[in-house]
Amino acid sequence: MAKFKCHTVMTFQLSHHEKSSCLGERFSCACHDFSATVSPPGMNRKRALISDPFKVKKSRNVTEKFGAASEGDGPTDVRSTLEYLMTLFPRKLFNDTLPQIVLKHQLYSIHSDKTLVDKELNKLREQGELLMFQLGFDAEAFGLIFASDYKAKVLAGEEGRGTRAAVEKFLGKVVSSCTDLSFSKDKMIREFLFTDPEITQLVKSGVLTVRDAGSWWLSIPNSGKFTKYFLQGRKAVLGMVKKSKYSEVLKAELEERRTPSQVKFHMKYHIHDILGAELVESIPTTSGTLLRFVDS
Repeated sequence: MAKFKCHTVMTFQLSHHEKSSCLGERFSCACHDFSATVSPPGMNRKRALISDPFKVKKSRNVTEKFGAASEGDGPTDVRSTLEYLMTLFPRKLFNDTLPQIVLKHQLYSIHSDKTLVDKELNKLREQGELLMFQLGFDAEAFGLIFASDYKAKVLAGEEGRGTRAAVEKFLGKVVSSCTDLSFSKDKMIREFLFTDPEITQLVKSGVLTVRDAGSWWLSIPNSGKFTKYFLQGRKAVLGMVKKSKYSEVLKAELEERRTPSQVKFHMKYHIHDILGAELVESIPTTSGTLLRFVDS
């Protein structure tokens, strides 16, 4: 580093030879006196070593949670997020016979604090506003439905059926007051006062499904088609990401792509699924959120 003290502002250039000869020395000019001071060779290295710890280092493979809340244009509380995700459920696809279903992990695509999400969901369940179901195709897959929607759809499906009385009793005594995901025969008979024939009717109606000998899961009647369409849609969307260049694609681009026939749901419904289930990574870029396929 050269430091020059000059009486008059002037422009000058030194040849390569002159630069070499002046290092570490004093030199004079016929027109004006000036001095040059050059730092010792080791000084720059010392300064670099001192300043390095204060530099902000960019970490590699930075990922963030994608979702309406993180983008600043959507719900920021768990209940509002639930309501937003419910709007993505395709009611017409099932002739409006199914209640709106959201998977619990879809909320994790919007709220990164899973503990907070679970806590808020438990509050809604304890208040009787929300029901949770084990969906069966994955031990970690839990469906969420607003209790009022579930009851309305179940009763509509029971119109004119011989199982209606048992189902009404079940909705009033069990669903309205219990947050259990499954029920044993002993609990159904002793605590909720159901008879064996009534339990058989509940299984027939679809509000209970067999878990193992002597116990049943709380279930969603006629949800088999939902599971089928959901899984084939997930597979197709993941395939779209994987087949993209470098197995990654901008979220905005994926949302606008023409979907194959296997995708029956709204593309955003599947994006929240694959992100919440951590089947893809979400990476912020200057061009927008990038989704990258995760090898299992």
